[in-house]
Amino acid sequence: MNKTPVADDDAMLAGLTVLDLSQGIAGPYCGLILRQQGARVIKVEPPAGDWGRQMGRVREGQTAIAIAYNAGKESVVLDTRTESGKDALRKLAEQADVIIQNYRPGVAERMGVGYEALSARNPALVYVSITGYGQDGPLAGLPAVDTTIQAFSGLMHVNRDAAGQPRRIGFFLVDLSTGLYAAQHASAALFRAARSGKGRHVQMSLLEASAALQSYLLVDDAMFPDAEFAAANAPTGMFQAADGPLYVSMLNDAMFMRLATVLGFDDWLADPGLRTSAGRLPRTAELCQRLGAALAQKPLAYWGSVFTEHDVLFARISRPRELRGSEQCTQAGVFGNVSQAGLGELPWANLPGFAGSVHPHGSAPLLGEHTASVLAEFGIAEA
Repeated sequence: MNKTPVADDDAMLAGLTVLDLSQGIAGPYCGLILRQQGARVIKVEPPAGDWGRQMGRVREGQTAIAIAYNAGKESVVLDTRTESGKDALRKLAEQADVIIQNYRPGVAERMGVGYEALSARNPALVYVSITGYGQDGPLAGLPAVDTTIQAFSGLMHVNRDAAGQPRRIGFFLVDLSTGLYAAQHASAALFRAARSGKGRHVQMSLLEASAALQSYLLVDDAMFPDAEFAAANAPTGMFQAADGPLYVSMLNDAMFMRLATVLGFDDWLADPGLRTSAGRLPRTAELCQRLGAALAQKPLAYWGSVFTEHDVLFARISRPRELRGSEQCTQAGVFGNVSQAGLGELPWANLPGFAGSVHPHGSAPLLGEHTASVLAEFGIAEA
C-alpha cells in the first residue's frame, strides 16, 4: 500500500522566510530542503542568473540542476553592482529568518549582508555560510567546486578503477553532502533560536563535508598506516551473472557461511582460515575470482531467488532511469512529480522521510520571475 501523502499543514518550517543568495548546488540544495519542509525560500540571483542555470544540457531555458535544486523557490534578480541593488538586498536580508550564501570569505561583508551586521538587527537570525575550503587557512580565499574538492580530499583516490587510476565520483556527492549538513545545522540553529532567541552563524565548507564522508577511512588509515585501504569484508564486489551484473556484499561471518552453503563450496566451510573476516581479507582476490566464476553460470533471477532465501546481501546493478519505474519505489512512495513549464511532468525524488509527498511545493522559477511581486511585498522600490 502506498504511504499517505504528507499534508501541507504538516510542513514543519511553515512561516519561516529563507533568503537564498547561493549559486550552484550545495547552497541551493540546503535551501531546497528547507523549502520542502515548508519554509518560503526567496532566491536572489544576479542578472545573468545562478550559474547552475548553465550547468549541463539546457531545455526550455532550464537545466536539470536548476530544476532539481530550486523547485518551489521564488526568483528575484538584483544587480548588486549598483547601490540600489545592494540596498534592496540589505532590506530583504533584514527581514529574513534564515540566510544562505556561498560567497568567498569577505564578499558578503562588503555587500553589507554579512552575519555581524545583520545579526545586530536580528539576534535570532540563522545565517549559513558555505565555502570551499573554510573561512581560514592558506586556501580559504580560493574558489572550489565539487570536483576540485573530490581531488584535494582524496575521494578520487578512494574511487580508483581496477587499474588504480583515481576517478571522479560520477555525481556531485560533495556538494549534496554539504547541502545536507548545512540544512541539518540550520534546523538545529532554528531550534536554538526558538528556545533562546539567539541565532547562529553556521559556517560550512565543502572540505569539511568531504572529510566527514571519509571518517572511517581516515580512522582505518591511522590504524594501519602501512597498508592500502581494503574492503571491510570478503568476498564482496561487482560480478557478472549469466545475463547481467549484480553486486554481492558480505556483511559478517555468518553470511559468508550461508554463501558457501548456497554455492556448495564445502572446502570454504571446512577451512578454519575463512571463518573470520580477518582471515578472508588477505584472500580477497582468490575468493572473489571463485565467486565470480560460480555466479556466471546462472541468470540473475536464479541468484536473486537463492540469495533472498538464504539472506545473502545482493542487488542487481541498474541505471537511474530504471529506479523510477521499480515496484519498490512505487510502493514506498519514493517518487512524485514536478510540473515544469514547457517540460510537462518530470520525476521528483521526494524528500527522504516524506515519502508519498507528491510535489516539491512548486516548480523551479524562471530567472527573475518573482522580482516585482517580492520587492513590492517587502516594501522595496524595484532595483
